[in-house]
Amino acid sequence: MKTQKIGFIGGGNMASSLMNGLIASGHAPGCLWVSDINPGVLSALSDTLKVNTTASNTDLVQAVDVVVLAIKPQQLRRVAEDVSALIQQNCRLVVSIAAGVRQQSLSQWLGTGVAVVRCMPNTPALVLTGATALHANAHVTEAQMDLAENIMRAVGISLWVQDETDLDTVTAVSGSGPAYYFLLMEAMEKSAQALGLSEATARLLVQQTALGAAKIALESPNSPQQLRQQVTSAGGTTQQAIAVFEQGNFSGLVDQALRAARNRSIELSRHSEDK
Repeated sequence: MKTQKIGFIGGGNMASSLMNGLIASGHAPGCLWVSDINPGVLSALSDTLKVNTTASNTDLVQAVDVVVLAIKPQQLRRVAEDVSALIQQNCRLVVSIAAGVRQQSLSQWLGTGVAVVRCMPNTPALVLTGATALHANAHVTEAQMDLAENIMRAVGISLWVQDETDLDTVTAVSGSGPAYYFLLMEAMEKSAQALGLSEATARLLVQQTALGAAKIALESPNSPQQLRQQVTSAGGTTQQAIAVFEQGNFSGLVDQALRAARNRSIELSRHSEDK
């Protein structure tokens, strides 16, 4: 893995984070390539990460073993079709992190026999604590699956889904999920300030509490329900707060929200295919 030449078409935040993570895990900067239309982006990446840079997507594809498509969905078709012949000639693995672009479209633009892994990362990948779901088409070998998984593991956890449609649910859960936690944190901060705490105190308490709860959940074998019950004493303050959440149908609202996000993900994917 650490000797594989990996090329990123697009040098934005996610690509930069992936390269940072790969280098931190022992991947040689000299084995990493990035192309971008912005000379300033390429100069910055060359200076900070010491990776290879080029303004030519075709030069990048010719130099690497794996091509990571790290560009906006609306740019993907043009870029994919421009490099499709080179990719088909050399049987390279293509990893797409473009949101909402399905395997069917990727295969149409790149070529039906190309090995493609579609990924759904989330924004915590920018701080190396991401959660990424991956789906492979029928042309991806086990070795290529391992390679794609290791690339995405550079910025957090990675897991595979068998059905591509599951990525729409993944989008609703982990893709959009950070915003749900930010919304809860925002509401808690406002309430804490209304109850007399300073903005700085409220923010720090909410942030550290969120971090601590997540750490306990990650390290404990117990379910979230069990963990909640463990810190909810009968007749205590936590029980009173939980009762108010339940009266407001908290679980039902969460279910409605995730279903709405998943349905919107499906709609956006269809829209991108129609273009």
